[in-house]
Amino acid sequence: MSKERPKRLGEKLGVIRKQLELSQNEMIRRLGLTGKLMREEVSAYERGVREPSLPTLLRYADVARVWIDVLVDDDLDLPSEIPSPTKSEGIRRRVAKRKRS
Repeated sequence: MSKERPKRLGEKLGVIRKQLELSQNEMIRRLGLTGKLMREEVSAYERGVREPSLPTLLRYADVARVWIDVLVDDDLDLPSEIPSPTKSEGIRRRVAKRKRS
């Protein structure tokens, strides 16, 4: 049985780093994980190959000033401004209604 995974997590982590205009190594420093996290791991997170630990996700959420739910809930988008001026609950995605056949 495979574990359920957020499909958009890697994309969101990459958006956070890019909006902060940081390299992967700079992101590690910003997260306070120098010596504990390698650039290759950040790359794997952003590509969706690996998932960060919960404490690492919490650090990403703190840096972006969003609730951790925003990172793991595929139905929530990041706010347009990172870091958010106030801690953000994210933006509910609009899902297109399917046509009935």
